[in-house]
Amino acid sequence: METPQLPALRSYHSWIANETLEDYSLRYAATSFRRWSPFIIANTALGGISFLALEAIGGAITLSYGFANAFPAILVTCLFVFLTSLPIAYYSSRYNIDMDLLTRGAGFGYFGSTITSLIYATFTFIFFALEGVIMAQALNLFADVPLVLGYIVSSVVIIPITFMGVTLISKLQLLSQPIWIALHLTPFAYILFAHPDTLDQWASFIGSDIKSEGFDFLAFGSAIGVLCALSIQIGEQVDYLRFLPDKTRENRFRWWAAVVAAGPGWIVVGGFKILCGSLLAVLAIQAGLSRSTALEPIHMYMIAYQYVSADPRVVLALAAAFVLISQVKINITNAYAGSLAWSNFFSRVTHYHPGRVVWLVFNILISLLLMLLGIFQTLELVLAVYSIIAAAWIGSIFADLAILKPLGVSPAYPEFRRAYLYNFNPVGCGSMALASFVALTCFSGLFGVMMQAYAAPIAFATALGSAVAIGIATKGRYYLARPPVALPETGSDANLCAICGVTYEGADMVHCTFYEQPICSLCCSLDSHCHDVCKSPGGVVESSRYFSQALPHMRDKIAPRMGQRLLKVAGVLFALTVIAGGVFLLTYRLIEPGSEQPHLASGQLLLRVFLALLPLLGIGAWWIVLAQESRELAERDLVASLEKLRQTQRDLASNERLAAIGQITATVSHELRNPLGTLVTSADVLRRSLKSAEEPVLSELQRVQRNAWRCVRIIEDLLDFSRRYTLALKPIPIDSWIAHQVAEQNAARPIRLELDAGCKVSADGERLRQAFSNVLANAVQACEGHAAENASITVSTRCEADNAIICVADNGVGMSRETAARVFEPLFSTKAFGVGLGMPLVKRIVEQHGGSVLIDSEPGVGTRVSILLPRAGAAAS
Repeated sequence: METPQLPALRSYHSWIANETLEDYSLRYAATSFRRWSPFIIANTALGGISFLALEAIGGAITLSYGFANAFPAILVTCLFVFLTSLPIAYYSSRYNIDMDLLTRGAGFGYFGSTITSLIYATFTFIFFALEGVIMAQALNLFADVPLVLGYIVSSVVIIPITFMGVTLISKLQLLSQPIWIALHLTPFAYILFAHPDTLDQWASFIGSDIKSEGFDFLAFGSAIGVLCALSIQIGEQVDYLRFLPDKTRENRFRWWAAVVAAGPGWIVVGGFKILCGSLLAVLAIQAGLSRSTALEPIHMYMIAYQYVSADPRVVLALAAAFVLISQVKINITNAYAGSLAWSNFFSRVTHYHPGRVVWLVFNILISLLLMLLGIFQTLELVLAVYSIIAAAWIGSIFADLAILKPLGVSPAYPEFRRAYLYNFNPVGCGSMALASFVALTCFSGLFGVMMQAYAAPIAFATALGSAVAIGIATKGRYYLARPPVALPETGSDANLCAICGVTYEGADMVHCTFYEQPICSLCCSLDSHCHDVCKSPGGVVESSRYFSQALPHMRDKIAPRMGQRLLKVAGVLFALTVIAGGVFLLTYRLIEPGSEQPHLASGQLLLRVFLALLPLLGIGAWWIVLAQESRELAERDLVASLEKLRQTQRDLASNERLAAIGQITATVSHELRNPLGTLVTSADVLRRSLKSAEEPVLSELQRVQRNAWRCVRIIEDLLDFSRRYTLALKPIPIDSWIAHQVAEQNAARPIRLELDAGCKVSADGERLRQAFSNVLANAVQACEGHAAENASITVSTRCEADNAIICVADNGVGMSRETAARVFEPLFSTKAFGVGLGMPLVKRIVEQHGGSVLIDSEPGVGTRVSILLPRAGAAAS
């Protein structure tokens, strides 16, 4: 029974407001924005699989485990990735949401998916770093650019391209795709047709980590463990597939072709690239290169192009061009996907969203830091550990989309909006946590080398089985905290957000019970005042009350929203630490070997300076957060003041309108009363004089008399509404008073009483009687369409906290949401002969008593009017 809050308007800055930059991060991709054809979207998504880390991975597992183990591992992994990616691609394309929003509704909950956002963001910056290193190696060989400078160039060049989001990315992928395909296939065509004997050398290669020729089950599992890390690549694919147009009868074949080809189909091309890397690594080793050099894609493709040309300069130019094009194509995808993942993570943790572009730069800075740390040298270990977490995540999502949704355990659609989701869903969160723990324990070697090798498949199988078991055991009750509420009809699919004032499509809107208005999903995510009361009415209040009573001394000493503030400080400190660490690493790597101070001493000195800087960074992070909070508070106060000013202006206009009504009524009432009185008297005289007249004459005279009296009552209502009364308050026992008022009504319908208040209210009996009579009369009129035995009118009373509540409920015609919102407007009426002053008068009288009026109505079901009045003596207590 809380009064709806007045939302403080939020204004997003130009980066967020411009969807060409923002690309609907954190929200459903609107139909109006999805203007590309299925071919363009599929081509853009497939452009991202040019990453040469695939070749490096294929080469690494082949050099370690041999062709006999690497080849079947690649085939099995390709089949696994295709099958697990298909439902993810379909649901994302069908409902136009990215990987994070899909995860929310696929068993993880609103806050539970923050974990997967971190995992996904980690995938993007790890592979960005790997590809950046590859690009820097190409620049170093081709143009003698120092590696450190190459890291910077490979990072910075991505920012302007990804800045404009999918609009510019799609154009770049479309233009570069034919060149990339030609450069990629040409050397392998020469190898296949001119030198087929190299395939025999490849097939007979024995890895360095196995002791015998042929298939080895342990080596096969180890190779799969590395390759399973690629399963999360589907996340980058669906970041583009969400922009597919709606599937129609006309485009269904092209739509499905795009979904399959650019979704799970990426692994078909990706598997071919892994095999290419496997072949080239073997050829590089046989050419006399070291293992580390043979795994560098630039050297791989120099070996490949030697089959095309004998000129070293042509070979180097072609290899460098191919590597540079490949790295730009993939790293714009990595950077774009990372910006979405970080946006999703920080928006929920901090209720703050500076824009996708900010997180784009942040993701690239972390990638640059990993390049400087030398991530390429630990490729196999990083991917083996990461693949365990990836397999657990994919297993949980696959269980929901492919099993629980078809079984009807989970909702048929992936709900992503905060207002309708539990914070944590045990189906996804529980299964992924269990699978990760089991698989990491196996990977530690605790259960032997065989379990260690198959840790990633164990993670997937555990997540799949436990997710299905938890979903069935809980009967899917933790998917939706409350059923989605239909928004008011607006005549179009566009709805106005009450907070940011921007129009969005219905799929991107929620009905907020805190503000009692529709708001967009982004404003819903960023709101920090509602405390999710829509999902657990009273829960937050009750827990806060318990905390206040149990630990009052703690409450007084801890500032409000301290947890949220500490999370913000931790996030800012992490960002500052990454930036500072990157600067120090960059400085260290730029120190020339011939400088006066040796590298070791320089490294120790810079490390000490960095550690000494950390406390200052912590203070700076705290200051930044407090300054941001102060700015937001000032903006919110300003917006709230403007809202109060607008409300005051509206109240003033209403009062002026009422004053004008009162003045006009007072002026004309005297002139109208006399003619109306004469008309009533004359009609009565005529009726008595014409007793012998025929029935139509008497009926018309009575009709004239009735309408004249109605005009008199309208004048009296107008005069009554325009007057300001001084209340004569006295304690009234509400139960007996209500019983007396109902008895005097002489209503045509039976009225049931449920009087349980047992308290007194301080009220003006006559004015309160007028308000109660109006409400009761409305209930009686609403039931006129029912037979007497079917009509139901109930008047009940109860006490709740410091209020006495009078409820008048009927099962009459009810009202629509729009009508219920306007019943308190003066002169608004749905009745043929209504003036529209009844409910406004009720509201005025109740508010003069310090109370409020609430209406809950549904067409065809009935109406419930609740009058809240302060109990006598409640204010004093």
